[in-house]
Amino acid sequence: MADLTDAQLNALQNLARKKAGEEPPFINISAARTLTELGLAERSREGWDITPEGSALLAKRAGPPS
Repeated sequence: MADLTDAQLNALQNLARKKAGEEPPFINISAARTLTELGLAERSREGWDITPEGSALLAKRAGPPS
């Protein structure tokens, strides 16, 4: 998978916050659409949601727990 841009990574992190029940800041629409094409997010009635693949990518980027 290609590296995500800063905007795409930020959008993915914001979608993870949304899933965790936090009020996410602005989600970049262009970045969210790209994440959808990559299978890392999906469109919903509330905008976009992170997919299990998106969550796994964030967990992998974070590395092992310390």
